[in-house]
Amino acid sequence: MTPGRTIARLSLVAGFAAMLAVSTAVAPRAEDQSLQINSRLIEHFKVGSDERRFGSFEFVGGIELSSPSAALGAMSGISLSEDRRSFLGVMDTGFWYAGRFERDADGVLTGVTDFTISSILDRNGEASKQKWRVDAESIAVRGDEVLVSFERNSRVDVYPAKAPGNARPLRSLPLQIPLHEIRNNRGPETVMVASAASPLAGDAVVITERSLNTDGDIYAAVLTGPLKGVFFVKRHPPYDVTDGDFLPNGDLLLLERRFSIAGGIGMRIRRIDGSRLGPGNLVDGPVLLEADFGYQIDNMEGLDVSTDEAGQVFVTLVSDDNHSILQRNLVLEFRYLGDGE
Repeated sequence: MTPGRTIARLSLVAGFAAMLAVSTAVAPRAEDQSLQINSRLIEHFKVGSDERRFGSFEFVGGIELSSPSAALGAMSGISLSEDRRSFLGVMDTGFWYAGRFERDADGVLTGVTDFTISSILDRNGEASKQKWRVDAESIAVRGDEVLVSFERNSRVDVYPAKAPGNARPLRSLPLQIPLHEIRNNRGPETVMVASAASPLAGDAVVITERSLNTDGDIYAAVLTGPLKGVFFVKRHPPYDVTDGDFLPNGDLLLLERRFSIAGGIGMRIRRIDGSRLGPGNLVDGPVLLEADFGYQIDNMEGLDVSTDEAGQVFVTLVSDDNHSILQRNLVLEFRYLGDGE
């Protein structure tokens, strides 16, 4: 793990602990609660197959989450702690969620414990039940701060990593993308922090879901640092961006989704050359993984890259069930083998 990423994840661990102990600091709101989570193991990624290797990825395992509480769902972004056991995420219904993964002796997911949710507060310290105000889509850790991208009321807000569930945003990052170019419900879908090996080390990057220029390319931007400015990501219909994160070597993985009545749902992961990110550039990259309903997927919305003590790189995906009985809350994990890291 790179030094910059280690510092960020250590900060995040402290934030998890503080968030889970939130009731000692502030009187809980009605929305603050601990949820009972039931987990069903997913042992195979491809339905009916024992295959483990899928392109640049090895499927490690997964779980399907359910709860007696209707509050579980809409998970749109996730970030893991340095030890890969604690997690913090956002729901697109305006909530933080946090908890701990249970793992077996080989590190394979077996369940979730200490799962809590808490309202995401606005700059007035208030929660909102109006989805267009609180449509949180992605989360990234930058030092002692947590960045959250919001899609409809388009913005990237900065929260303290220590007890984000109690805090109003410290500030918002200038989006760089002209607001008139951001399409309704197609705004900032992923926010990422560049890894230490990147030319953008420590800088924030945002990519919209499907705000397109006249050439049909996706608006994106570097939000901080000397290379801040707008760039574009090549769109390959029918896929749209749902999340992403940087690899330790400075490239990034981009999670994308497609849906149609005829074709159903699909997901894929594209790799983008991190050295190409910068003002005016158009970036593209190869597809490393693609899956449809012949695989254990749903509406895959969140992606996080993490590294274990041995330096192995993992990719964790979560799905947004839209609070629908026809969809599932999934957590899937893969070992990334692309660079032999």
